[in-house]
Amino acid sequence: MQMTGPAAAEFADPVDEIDLYDPARYAAQSQHGAWHRLRRDHPIWPQETSDGIRFWSVTRYRDVAAVLMDDKNFSSEHGTILAVAAGDSAGGKTINLMDQPKHAEVRLPTMRLMSTHTVRNRIDHVRARVRRLVAGVFDAGGTVDVAELMLHLPMCAVGETIGLPESIFDELPRWAMAGVAPEDPHYADGSPAETLRKAHHNLIAVFSELIRYKQAHPADDVVSVLLGLRPGGRPMDAHEVLLNCYSFAMGSVTTTAQVASHLILALAERPEAWQRLRSTPGLVPTAVEESLRWASPTNHLLRRTNAPVEIVGTRLEAGELVAAWVASADRDDAVFADPYTFDPGRTPNPHLAFGLGPHRCIGGPPAQQVLGVLLEEMIDRLGEFHVAGPIAHLTSNFINGITSLPVTFEPVSARRAAVIT
Repeated sequence: MQMTGPAAAEFADPVDEIDLYDPARYAAQSQHGAWHRLRRDHPIWPQETSDGIRFWSVTRYRDVAAVLMDDKNFSSEHGTILAVAAGDSAGGKTINLMDQPKHAEVRLPTMRLMSTHTVRNRIDHVRARVRRLVAGVFDAGGTVDVAELMLHLPMCAVGETIGLPESIFDELPRWAMAGVAPEDPHYADGSPAETLRKAHHNLIAVFSELIRYKQAHPADDVVSVLLGLRPGGRPMDAHEVLLNCYSFAMGSVTTTAQVASHLILALAERPEAWQRLRSTPGLVPTAVEESLRWASPTNHLLRRTNAPVEIVGTRLEAGELVAAWVASADRDDAVFADPYTFDPGRTPNPHLAFGLGPHRCIGGPPAQQVLGVLLEEMIDRLGEFHVAGPIAHLTSNFINGITSLPVTFEPVSARRAAVIT
């Protein structure tokens, strides 16, 4: 999605022309004007999916945060994305589609593997992988499609932690993106239904084989931990383990890569921000947090009401769907000063890019680390860089993605050589 601010013309558009569901709108334009209008005038707003299923949108930071924090009244088991508003068949079986207490029984043991302490101990390994990933372009310079390159960044951080074999590191990201955005032509393999089926087939085949291997060769990784869990007092069956493998891989692969692409695009379009980072590398941690706020890689998170609730004066009955628009909350000027400015030194920065509450993304620490390492490598090895061609955005109302981002990089060594010459 284009990361523009709201335009005056968009403020004037009739509210009934706003469409937060249509995935094509996210590929072709910015939705920030629509979100701004809704935050200002209609903080809770009803719409229907293309199948005629009603959902309510909340767009203000405080309301989005309240919905995500309240897992008693707002359930995740029905489904967490609008693409499956009719209900997810994996409900109650996988970590992102579980309510308490079962959710905690899966979350807590696996969270250890992605804690800040554990991640800190892997920094040298992660840096070595990131350096191998970017060496070709950061060292030699030239033009590369950053969106394609960054698809592989998450594997540098969590591939081995999840337990994925290195042999699938190259293919997994495309399967994962096809699984969340089957309508996008960049990932199409036939019709959207065919694309989704093929992506699921490839991922399920890989995870099925991986589970069989880990049953015989357990290790200190997420898949092995899942095989040993007993949520509700019974072991997970093979299908439940497979679904959770799918969730962990999809959650990491489809988000961190998009933040990295949006970060590079933001800096390429703002040379003054890039020069500020180069001259003050101590800003890397705050720049990482700003990139997470700026990109907000998951546009929304869906919940279903367990009981009658009231949101901004509107009563919703049990069984209603509520879309909490994280991307809107992260531009709320009641919380963020000058929210449409990319500020690498922004502090405080209470963004909701990882969600909030019981379902806050447990992959946050490795994502923060690998984005920081990427930015450090850029500062150390790059002089300037600029967008070198048309940018294509993902056709998805869920993932805020970029499918093509050609960028020309100039290594620091090239500039030094030019000065000497």
